[in-house]
Amino acid sequence: METIILLTGNVKYNITLDPGVWIFDDRKVDLTTYFDSEKKSENLIEKYTKEVSAHWDREIKEGAIIPPTTQSEKKFKKTEILNGTFGIHFHDFLKHSSPTQDAKNLKIVTTTETVVISLQEAFDAILGFSLNGKPLKEDGPVHFYFGDGSNRHNPIKGITKFIIE
Repeated sequence: METIILLTGNVKYNITLDPGVWIFDDRKVDLTTYFDSEKKSENLIEKYTKEVSAHWDREIKEGAIIPPTTQSEKKFKKTEILNGTFGIHFHDFLKHSSPTQDAKNLKIVTTTETVVISLQEAFDAILGFSLNGKPLKEDGPVHFYFGDGSNRHNPIKGITKFIIE
């Protein structure tokens, strides 16, 4: 099965998606809890400022002491990655492809059908790429979940290509 997916069509830049490397991406989300959690729009600058501020405060109070929990935190992260079910927001990829002004829809081409959705729905979507720590090989390489989670138990599977129209 092909593990690379193309994002083409009415875009300024064609994008090649490789789900195999997303496990290392900090933007990944845990799909077991994502659709159950409260959605709040975050201001990325505000989030960054809070994180840097907290780090700065800790440095001032404690100094640059490496906590003894570092090894157990690494082990926990590794276990989480090896057993987790993850997805990634689709909007970053769509944004980087720079859809043209007249682009209105996204055509999702699968091995069995073609599904057409609005570009706005696509911007809210999540691409699932890992199930219980394993890449989606049987019916993957990605599963397409609507942002509201309406198809969370029956995502669009077997995707081979995305075409913006």
